[in-house]
Amino acid sequence: MSGLLDPARLEDPAGIEAADPGGMLRQIASSAAQIREAGRAAAEAGVAALAEDGRPRAIIVAGMGGSGISGDVLAAVCGPGCPVPVTTVRGYRLPGWVGAADLVIAVSCSGGTEETLQVAAEAARRGCRLLLVGAADSPLADLAAQSRGAFVPVRSAGQPRSTLWGLTVPLLLAARALGLADVPDSALESSAALLEDVAHRCRPASEPFVNPAKRIALDIAGDVPLVWGSSTLAGAAAYRMCCQLNENAKYPAVFGDLPEAGHNQVMAFDGLFARGGSAAGDPDDFFRDRADEAEHGLHLVVLRDVEEHPQVAKRRAASIDMARDRGVPVTEIAAEGRHPLERIASLIALADYVTVYLAIVLGVDPTPVPAIQELKARIA
Repeated sequence: MSGLLDPARLEDPAGIEAADPGGMLRQIASSAAQIREAGRAAAEAGVAALAEDGRPRAIIVAGMGGSGISGDVLAAVCGPGCPVPVTTVRGYRLPGWVGAADLVIAVSCSGGTEETLQVAAEAARRGCRLLLVGAADSPLADLAAQSRGAFVPVRSAGQPRSTLWGLTVPLLLAARALGLADVPDSALESSAALLEDVAHRCRPASEPFVNPAKRIALDIAGDVPLVWGSSTLAGAAAYRMCCQLNENAKYPAVFGDLPEAGHNQVMAFDGLFARGGSAAGDPDDFFRDRADEAEHGLHLVVLRDVEEHPQVAKRRAASIDMARDRGVPVTEIAAEGRHPLERIASLIALADYVTVYLAIVLGVDPTPVPAIQELKARIA
C-alpha cells in the first residue's frame, strides 16, 4: 500500500477535483441544504399527522447501508431517556414482536432496496403504522400508496451515503411530532449552520496543515483504524465513519464504543498490529520522522462527545494513555455544539471529509462501489 500513498495529492485543489470525478466532496457539502430541504418535504408530506394516533409502543427503522444510518442518528438524538425503544433493522425480517402498536419507518434512498421493501411489506401486512422515506416514483413510493402509509420523497445528493441528512430529517420531525425528540426548528438550523462551517474548514482549497480532515486522513493513511465513540451518540458517528472508510476509501476499519471496547478491543494494543512502543518519536507529532517506524499498524481514532458518563470519560483517557504508551497513534475528534443533533452532525461531517481525502491520498475514486454492485448482480 505504501507505494499508493501520495500526500501531495491533497495539496492541489485542481488535483483533488480531478481525483473526485463523481463529486463526492460536493455531495457531502450539500448536507446543510439537505436539512433545510428535507424539513420542507416532511412538512408538506404531513409527517406531523403521525401524532394523531398517539405515541407508538416502539419505533423500528428499516434501512440498509447509508439509509440505515438514519435510524442510528434518530436513536442518538432521541437519547437514552426516550420513552419508547428506537431500533434499526438491517435485513429482510421484521422482529416477531412488532405489531399494530408500533411505528415502522422504512428508509431507502433509491426506493428499491430489497431488504427494506420486504420489511416494509411485512409491516404493512401486520397492520403497523408506516412512514416511508425515499425516492419518488419508486417501489417504496408505490408501497406507501398501497398501504396508505405516509411517504416523504427525498432527492438524492448523488449517493445514498451522502444523502444522510435528507433521509434523516423526516425521521427526526416524526419523532418530534410524537413527543419523543426535542428537535425545534432552531436546532435544525443551527445544525445546518454547523455543517456549513465544517464544510468551509474542510474545503479542498484549505492546506493540509490547517484543514482538519486532510490532516487526519494523512495521519491514518496506511494504518488500521480502530474507531471508538465515547457515548451512544458518538458511537453512532463512529460506526458511520467505519462505513464511510469502507465505501469512500475502500479501506478497512474496526468499529467500537466505550465502555465495551475496554473489555475486548483494548487488547489489540498488545497484538500483532501494535507498534509495541518502538515508534520513532511522538506518534501524535504531525511533523515527526516516520522513516524508522513500522510501515503499518493500529491507529486509535476516538470520537468524543460533549456528554460522557464519568466512568466512560475515565476509560477513554486511560485507553488513550495505554495506546500511546504502546506506540499506537491516537487521533481525537471532539463533538461541537450542545444539542444532540449538532453534536452528531459535527462528528459525522468531519469524518465524512476524512474518508474522501483518504481515498484521494490512496489514489482511489471515492464515489463508485463496484464490489457492492457485483455482489448484487451475483445474487440477482
